Amino acid sequence: MEITKKILLFCDPGIDDSIAIMYSILDPNIELVGIVTSYGNITRDKSTANAAYLVHLAGRSDIPIIPGATKPVQEEHVTFYPEIHGEDGLGPIEVPRDFRFSIYPFDTIRFIIEKYKNELIIVDTGRSTSLATAFILYPDQMKMVQSFYVMGGAFFMPGNITALAEANFYGDPASSNLVTQFAHNLTITPLNATQHAILTQEFVNTISQNKNNVYASLIEPIFKYYQEFYKKTNPGIQGAPIHDLLTVMVVNNPTLVDYIHYDAKVIEGTTEAKGMSYVDCRPTSKKGKTKIAIKLHYNEFIKELSNILLR
Repeated sequence: MEITKKILLFCDPGIDDSIAIMYSILDPNIELVGIVTSYGNITRDKSTANAAYLVHLAGRSDIPIIPGATKPVQEEHVTFYPEIHGEDGLGPIEVPRDFRFSIYPFDTIRFIIEKYKNELIIVDTGRSTSLATAFILYPDQMKMVQSFYVMGGAFFMPGNITALAEANFYGDPASSNLVTQFAHNLTITPLNATQHAILTQEFVNTISQNKNNVYASLIEPIFKYYQEFYKKTNPGIQGAPIHDLLTVMVVNNPTLVDYIHYDAKVIEGTTEAKGMSYVDCRPTSKKGKTKIAIKLHYNEFIKELSNILLR
């Protein structure tokens, strides 16, 4: 019998973050014990409302929604991406204006860690600011956490926000560096693997017809909006990559990807290389403890996704 994984999810939903939330709630082998929301794809307030709405639709309002950071540590201006995720983060879907929900203080993170200790897994699919803040505020508690999974970076390949940088690490490289330095049992899922985690329109249509899936009516319109962006920026692509979804999936299914073992760093500052992730892979360098996903096994990815979303 597979042990249920207790996940505290840091995110900025956002379409791919939202699909990751849906998957986390639908997977019987995952217990989502909290969601920490922040700026990134959209504002912190909008991402908080989206997360609360998604747990509400599943009848899971018991999952605490914890607002996190509103901006990175070193910059005042934050760029959002309505062309990718829509003005409110869910493509054409709008959270009802009369929707009301409860939020929890940031210190709830400490209580969650102390409750679950080494059973807890922290997954971060957004900018690193909120997670870095938790390391600063709760250093003793963060040592109790079993493991960390972070979506970010692009190694030996182009970025997706600049020629060199992936969006999450570019958004707050100082915080990303802090996380890669202090997070133990760390797995990073960069663009190397996540850019291949592509859902096709045909697959999404099948999901949308599954009446047992509480999110069936939601997935098709938000995916279609997301796919339109990728059609323009990556002509010939057969669907759209759901980066954050893969990061959640490898918690229970680590063999979905192949790894290299190096300690990652992120370039800070305001140069053209801002947010670029790299490793020291010289022949004389020491191998690191961080697992970095470099290749996705696509057929296994789709099979596992089907098991959850089409059940």
